[in-house]
Amino acid sequence: MCADTGDELVEEHYERFKPLVVEGKTLLGDLKNIKSGDCVVAFSRREIFEVKMAIEKHTKHRCCVIYGALPPETRRQQANLFNDQDNEYDVLVASDAVGMGLNLNIRRVVFYSLNKYNGDKNVPVPASQVKQIAGRAGRRGSRYPDGLTTTLHLEDLSYLIECLQQPFDEVKKVGLFPFFEQLELFAAKVPDMAFSKLLDHFGKHCRLDGSYFLCRHDHVKKVANMLEKVEGLSLEDRFNFCFAPVNVRNPKAMYHLYRFASTYSQDMPVNVAMGMPKSSARNDTELLDLESRHQVLSMYLWLSNQFEEKNFPFVEKVEAMATNIAELLGESLSKANWKMETKE
Repeated sequence: MCADTGDELVEEHYERFKPLVVEGKTLLGDLKNIKSGDCVVAFSRREIFEVKMAIEKHTKHRCCVIYGALPPETRRQQANLFNDQDNEYDVLVASDAVGMGLNLNIRRVVFYSLNKYNGDKNVPVPASQVKQIAGRAGRRGSRYPDGLTTTLHLEDLSYLIECLQQPFDEVKKVGLFPFFEQLELFAAKVPDMAFSKLLDHFGKHCRLDGSYFLCRHDHVKKVANMLEKVEGLSLEDRFNFCFAPVNVRNPKAMYHLYRFASTYSQDMPVNVAMGMPKSSARNDTELLDLESRHQVLSMYLWLSNQFEEKNFPFVEKVEAMATNIAELLGESLSKANWKMETKE
């Protein structure tokens, strides 16, 4: 691949200063066996909050929470709260997002389960992901230099050990997706074709050698289909709107993206048109609303980098709103003790 691109590859190898130790006893299915410095890893939002509630109800521990739908600012706030020894928050409950760019002082990683919903069914968590997450335990220079890992249930322990013994998978193929300029050239051959159909047509006719594959783009096509009714957008406009960071399963976020595109198509300044909550969340519905609001604000800021300032002129206002909502999310997570209403 580097030969194709003319790049130089430098491969660095690192070893743990101390080996990761698997605790064979497990937690025997009882969260009362959680200890200070533990990180319990679950793979759904619902499970994360169930674990947090159970630990805080049946033990003296208080829990911080980290999962993918939270803004980066809130994740960092929760990480700092967990790392700080001068407060009562001594347990972390997290999704696989715990392995992404956060410095954490974790004594032991405990897997709540080792199955994950892949959008269709529950499947075993890939070994490479298990290794990455378990490897977050123990940190040189922290109060937990020795890393431990185990499972909540005894029946999961053998799979954990199996995963840790496996070598990391070699990357044999790389995903590619066309730049706008490539799609523009292709579109010239099939004028007046809807953007979603253009993507399908491109996928059918592009040719990639054995080292590459075309990235999946179902979410892009969903946005393209939604925006098909919006008139006055150029091909490049559609390309940019379709790649906005939107959760296509979130109706509120999709509505705002449609509104942004519609306003832009009329050559009017795009406003976020969203009020600020007055307090932190009191239940799961309000927590989900805060998450959605921050996603919409992040989407506005992303789009502001793709279009001219006159089209998205309220960046400072939106940045301030995003900061405030991230703070409200942090406050909400610290006191969350309600039943989850989401089915995730």
